Amino acid sequence: MSSPYEWLVGTRYLRSTHRRGFVSFVSLMSVCGLALGVATLLVVLSVMNGFGRELRTRILSVTSDATLMGLHGTLPDWQAMQKRVESEPGVRIAVPYVEEQAMLTHGQQITGASVRGILPQEERRATGLAQRLTAGSLGELQPGRYRVILGDALAQALHARVGDSVVLIAPEGVATPTGVVPRMRRFEVTGLFHSGMYEYDRGLALVSLTDAGRLFGLAPDEVTGLRLSLDDPWQAPKVVRRVAYDLGGPGYYVSDWTDNHANFFRSIETTKSMMFVMLSMIVAVAAFNIVATLVMIVKEKQTDIAILRTLGAGPRNVLSIFAIQGVIIGLAGTLLGAGLGTLVSDNLQALVGGLERLLHTQFLDPRVYYMSDLPAYVEGLDVLRVCGVAFLLCALATVYPAWRAGRTAPAQALRHE
Repeated sequence: MSSPYEWLVGTRYLRSTHRRGFVSFVSLMSVCGLALGVATLLVVLSVMNGFGRELRTRILSVTSDATLMGLHGTLPDWQAMQKRVESEPGVRIAVPYVEEQAMLTHGQQITGASVRGILPQEERRATGLAQRLTAGSLGELQPGRYRVILGDALAQALHARVGDSVVLIAPEGVATPTGVVPRMRRFEVTGLFHSGMYEYDRGLALVSLTDAGRLFGLAPDEVTGLRLSLDDPWQAPKVVRRVAYDLGGPGYYVSDWTDNHANFFRSIETTKSMMFVMLSMIVAVAAFNIVATLVMIVKEKQTDIAILRTLGAGPRNVLSIFAIQGVIIGLAGTLLGAGLGTLVSDNLQALVGGLERLLHTQFLDPRVYYMSDLPAYVEGLDVLRVCGVAFLLCALATVYPAWRAGRTAPAQALRHE
């Protein structure tokens, strides 16, 4: 442990007013540079965390944790299958669905989308899509009424509003004496939803399960598959495969939310790791700026060091004085940067929104980034990693200047005094 005079002298040098306070100014700039580097790294990591977290939430609000489908495209006798699946450990809810690609037309507008048939009461239990509706309700999707709920981006592409009629055209036609006639049906738009995921807002339409079965020519007891809501979504790959194995039968096709977007989430983790390494270079530059600061202090305090040596201070004591300065600069910059980074991350959406309104632009195109806002989520582990790396670099940066100060020869320093 350092003696009190070493701490007193080390902190006194940081507050030096000699030469118009230039040394203390350089020390302050070192602290600010390190704080900005730590804050920048922490904000970037928080944005990557928030992006992945928000993306998972939005995906699971529209899709399901896992799906179980028949190998031949449909599941017969889905009521019995639903009961068996819901009795499996880890499965909270299993709901049937019918989903196919179709063409939607409204006036002169035509576009392709996925048409999903659902049971409204079951859907409310399985996903949070009911909370994403901006108009209408899932209860309006009654069998035989031929009503549809569109994603808001899909409705915009079709120039359709609530109350309008759109025509759904199935990919398979019906053979008649005059040839193959496309299977189509007119649906009334009774609602809109906004999930925040452009992929779904632009490419998904919801209809009644019965109406979807009729449109796509399925038997009354047939569905495309079962969508599972699990007790722990992170266990989806393991649970859905165990369920399929327990069911036996001719075999099933299973998928889960991690499979469907595996590359995307993997790219987020890879990008986060790369950003940590690259932005750590900024922290390293700021940390090693402490070397220049301490070398400058050592050069200015040559006479003081010599006097301390003549009074009995050993090389280790002098080394401790300047090591204390480097540690204080590193600790102050690290803590200030962590606080600044956390503060900016917690208010990032408001800051970005205000900047977008000020510049009359949009930084994130939802067609590219799947969302239009910039979420941020600060993880405690990231804060500890960033602060640990920054403080370690600062500690390493103090070694050479402190060692140089400890090797100062009193006679050499006092020769010209």
